[in-house]
Amino acid sequence: MRSLLSATVAAAVGGVLLAAPATSVLAEEVVVKMWSRADRSGPLRSGNIVAAANILNESFEAAGSETRVRIDLFENNANGFDQDALDLLQAFAIDKGPDIYVAAHEWVGEFARNGYAMDMTQFVEKNDWAFGDVIPVLWESVRYKGKIHAIPQDSEIRMIFYNKDMLRKAGKSEEFIESLPGKVEEGLITAADWGQIVKEVVDSGAAEMGQIHRPNVGPDYLMTFAGFGATFQNPETGKLMLAKGPMLDALTWFDWMARNNATPSNNTAMSWDDVQNSFKQERVFAYHHGIWTMSWQLGDERGNTWPTDEKGYFEKIGWIPQPPAEKGGKPANLSHPIVYVVNPQSENAELAARLVALATLPHFNTQHAVGSYHTAILNGQRTMPAYAEVWPLAKATELLSNASFMPSHPDFGKYNGLLYKALQGVETGRLDPEEAVLFLEDELSVELGDELEIVE
Repeated sequence: MRSLLSATVAAAVGGVLLAAPATSVLAEEVVVKMWSRADRSGPLRSGNIVAAANILNESFEAAGSETRVRIDLFENNANGFDQDALDLLQAFAIDKGPDIYVAAHEWVGEFARNGYAMDMTQFVEKNDWAFGDVIPVLWESVRYKGKIHAIPQDSEIRMIFYNKDMLRKAGKSEEFIESLPGKVEEGLITAADWGQIVKEVVDSGAAEMGQIHRPNVGPDYLMTFAGFGATFQNPETGKLMLAKGPMLDALTWFDWMARNNATPSNNTAMSWDDVQNSFKQERVFAYHHGIWTMSWQLGDERGNTWPTDEKGYFEKIGWIPQPPAEKGGKPANLSHPIVYVVNPQSENAELAARLVALATLPHFNTQHAVGSYHTAILNGQRTMPAYAEVWPLAKATELLSNASFMPSHPDFGKYNGLLYKALQGVETGRLDPEEAVLFLEDELSVELGDELEIVE
């Protein structure tokens, strides 16, 4: 495989030798510092950069150059990507920033604004061999003021998983069951329609609980709000937005679900084990989360056995995006890419960018995707045997074309935390939807100040 990769990037290596700083070319060893959050679920985020350096070193040797690249890897034990990003900003503030780092895409704007994320727009355009096959929508996750400031390292997709056996027990026909995904995609089934379906399943006794979601703060439910037309960021000003009308509509739907026993009113008090076990053990009809949960849905995990083959699984379980608020509307999906960022202040920035380009090649990214249950970043990965054999990934990749993303704003974590509190208040009955919107308006105004735009 290395010989194939070396052949593929032979021209690019020449570019490295010519474009890298003189101090790098003359040195026998160039140390490239990399920062990556320690993550057992994604060890190849850093491992692929190390592998790319090995390929580059083989190419240097073949070209007769004495230059060698060594990756000096620092793995941060931060609790989550937000804390990791804050630690990185502190490191940059005292001139201890790395040459390459891994980050959640929503932090790209903050790093770029502070001069810590290279504008890679021209680099991407000039290196079509590495980036020409990137799934187009993913570039939207790494733009800041219209420019590309990072490279997607992986992707993922959220969806609603639902139990077809429970629909059968509730008296639904096979034609109805199999037509659900297509009707959602076409906007023929709305969020209100879906809520009624969930309620029917519970009322029929086919399920103990209807639809459940994550029990803590996170990105998943943002696609539900997006399905009601909520916009969280003004693309022109970069400021965060509270669109009160769509927000009220979405919270009204959550309220209806909880009051009608379609979502447990104590969903936000459940543990992760309670949430996931209840779906796998078939006490819950629908579960809203992401593709990586397939790692425990298949086979004998969590106290129940489900089919591991594609045909058997999809006879039992279906997938849909968030249905739209109105007939004919567009359903909503959400992806949350993790990205590679290059420090433009590094003397080895060009070399670091070349390493990221190599790590973007299908072989490396597919190894990460298959090993961590993340979806592809390249269209061509769908036909790679290692990727295609993992049918859940191949199937989920089809949903990426309509993906949306979290706002690239450093204060969105505060916003999202308050949004979750509003959602929790509505589901538990402590707040009605109107009160929840007022709560958001008051709290966000205090927390975000001039960084918030309120739209009636």
